[in-house]
Amino acid sequence: MIDPRRLRVLRAVADHRTVTAAAAALYLTPSAVSQQLAALEQETGHALLTRSGRGVRLTAAGEILLGHAHEVLAQLERAEAELAAYAGGSAGEVTVAAFATGIAEVLAPAIARLAVDHPGIRLRVRDAEGDQSLPLLLDGEADLALAVEYRGAPGADDGRLSVLPLYAEPFDAVLPVGHRLAGLPTVSLAELSDSDWVGQYPGNPCHDVTLLACELAGFQPRFAHSSDDFRAVTALVGAGAGVALVPRSALRGMDLKEVQVRPVSGPAATRRVFAATRRGAETHPLIAPVLSALTREAQRVPTP
Repeated sequence: MIDPRRLRVLRAVADHRTVTAAAAALYLTPSAVSQQLAALEQETGHALLTRSGRGVRLTAAGEILLGHAHEVLAQLERAEAELAAYAGGSAGEVTVAAFATGIAEVLAPAIARLAVDHPGIRLRVRDAEGDQSLPLLLDGEADLALAVEYRGAPGADDGRLSVLPLYAEPFDAVLPVGHRLAGLPTVSLAELSDSDWVGQYPGNPCHDVTLLACELAGFQPRFAHSSDDFRAVTALVGAGAGVALVPRSALRGMDLKEVQVRPVSGPAATRRVFAATRRGAETHPLIAPVLSALTREAQRVPTP
């Protein structure tokens, strides 16, 4: 008989690629993780891991078991959801990992709505960049993630996740006031190919959006300055340090006197926002109302 707790350990090792990182995510010691994996190999009669450089990777048998682990753990999430519903679980805390503008656009209004419609549900918010919320969700540190699509992100068919698309948000070009294109109603990215750029650090999903949009326009942007803070990005543009693409919602409420903001002509630079839970947890009586509230608030967000 395979112990489902050991399947969680296997999945953590598959996600993090090292025993040490998996142990940290599970709040276990590396020795305890190694012991659980050894016991799982004994239970299955197969070697499940092999060393790869400084990390580990799953063997063919390990990959087979991992696929079943996703299904088993999702079914356990469903069991917990049904038991909570049976017990009338209408009160409790839900931890949501979300990025800053997503909090402002949909999560904060959803909290206000839930306070009226489901006063027993308390939300605890963890501010996390768009590429950080999914690892927090999969590691069990959050019950729900508000995230954006990015290169390397788990796909909609990932067996670990249940994904709910919310909205797509355009990026606008931000130019210094005296820029030669600042007087135009829209800006073509190709005309900015020789400019210095201000952008986010690699790994930030917004960096990926900017990079992809410029690649589609036929050039690689020359990043002269980097910041993950949109106010800092806008201030650098206003100082004449370069040009930038910034999500439209991030510009609301900013002092934009030193910059010109213009829509992008041609293929739009867009980030797609979604909510995610661990597969099977989407019907939990505490999580389902949060997803519904996020969906309703997302309908108010302007789309491209």
